[in-house]
Amino acid sequence: MEQAEFIKRLVQLRMNKGVSARDMSLSLGQSESYISTLENGKGYPSMPVFFYICEYFGITPKEFFDLETTNPQKTSRLAELSRSLNNEQLDLLIALVKEMKK
Repeated sequence: MEQAEFIKRLVQLRMNKGVSARDMSLSLGQSESYISTLENGKGYPSMPVFFYICEYFGITPKEFFDLETTNPQKTSRLAELSRSLNNEQLDLLIALVKEMKK
């Protein structure tokens, strides 16, 4: 992943969560400008901090790098909830999603 993609993904996930860069930085135990520094392209997080970032968003590192999924938190939640549905309910959910994609 190129740095520009990393920055775009970090911003996208942070905006999805509805938090400021400052609040996220402080929640991660970093200086208040840490996330802004990353988003301005002035470096990458260390591996431990990257794992904390993923944990903060409630996603796996794989989900962080999956650029096709715009909101992995909600996608994971939907998958989790759908596990308990029966076949008929799953068919209805699939039909709904197909209709929404039109």
